[in-house]
Amino acid sequence: MTIAFWCLLIACLLPIVTAWACGYFRMKQLGKVDNKHPRAQYLQLEGAGARAVAAQQNAWEALPIFASGVLVAHAAGVAQGNADMAAMIFVAARILYPVFYIANIDMLRSLSFIVGLGASISLFVMAA
Repeated sequence: MTIAFWCLLIACLLPIVTAWACGYFRMKQLGKVDNKHPRAQYLQLEGAGARAVAAQQNAWEALPIFASGVLVAHAAGVAQGNADMAAMIFVAARILYPVFYIANIDMLRSLSFIVGLGASISLFVMAA
């Protein structure tokens, strides 16, 4: 399995890991985790907890373009080293994204978003 494919697996797990952070904030702010109505409970979160929920949603939103880019690059025969590098950049940026989001460091959050998006787009450009 290529590094880019391993990065794809990591990218698929990032929203789930971010959901665990949401669970932490649900417990911290609301005193319990309501598994019967988790989405309703998410709406009650404030501050860092609300930002964790937004970071999780964004992780899901970023996943399709990255996954598509990895698969298109592979199908088009992009040099594996180039695809791997773009994928590693994406993963690094997307690991930092929720950290910056939860910490409320908006400029670095935006930068990590742009870097991740650029890495995803670069996979398509390399395949062209």
